[in-house]
Amino acid sequence: MSPELIALIAQATGQTLYMVAAAALLGTLIGLPLGVFLATSRRGELLAAPALNAGLGLVVNAARSVPFIILVVAIIPFTRALVGTSIGTTAAIVPLTIAAAPFIARLVETSIRELDAGLIEAARAMGATPWQIVRKVLLPEALPGIVLGLTLAAVSLIGYSAMVGAVGGEGLGDLGIRYGYQRFMPAVMLAVVVVLIVLVQLVQTIGEAIAARLDKRAPRRRR
Repeated sequence: MSPELIALIAQATGQTLYMVAAAALLGTLIGLPLGVFLATSRRGELLAAPALNAGLGLVVNAARSVPFIILVVAIIPFTRALVGTSIGTTAAIVPLTIAAAPFIARLVETSIRELDAGLIEAARAMGATPWQIVRKVLLPEALPGIVLGLTLAAVSLIGYSAMVGAVGGEGLGDLGIRYGYQRFMPAVMLAVVVVLIVLVQLVQTIGEAIAARLDKRAPRRRR
C-alpha cells in the first residue's frame, strides 16, 4: 500500500474518531438527564410526572424506530440550518447525535431501574430530597451500568459513522466506499475494516475496564 493511501487511512481514522467522540459527548449530555427522568417519573415514582414521561417516552421510541440511513437523509435541511452544510464530518455529527441521544437515554433508564428499590426507600427514610437521591444514590450506584451502556453506544456510533460515509460524511466509511468499492481496491477496504475492528475492540476494552473499576460489587484482585 502506498504512503498516500496510508496517509488517507490515518486521516479518515482521525475524522471517524472526531465524529464518534463529539456525537458521544453531545448524545450523553442529552441522553443522560433524559434517561434519569424516564427512570424516575412514572406514576408514584421519585419525580412523578406520568404525562410528561409518556410523551417523552413516545418521542424516544419514535427516534429509535427510524433507520439511521433514513434519519441522515430526512434531517438534511435541519443539519444544513444548524451547521451550514450537510456534507463533511461536522455535519455528520448532527444525525449521529440525534441517533445516539435516545439510545443512551434508554440505556441509562435501564441501568437505574435495575437498582434495588430499597435504596430509594432507605434514602427517603434518612430525609434525602428527590434530587439528592438522584445525585447521591441513583447515579453513583448505577454508574457501572451507565458506563457499559455508554460503551455500547460508542461502539454503535463507530458503525453509524461508517454509514454516513455513503452520504458524504467522510471518515473510514467514506474512504472504504470511494476507494474500496468504487475504485475496486480491496486492500483499502480490508484496511478500513481492520481499523474499525481495532477501534471497536479498544472502546469495548476501555469501557469494560472503567465499569469494573467503578463496580463496588466486583471482586478486587489481590495485590
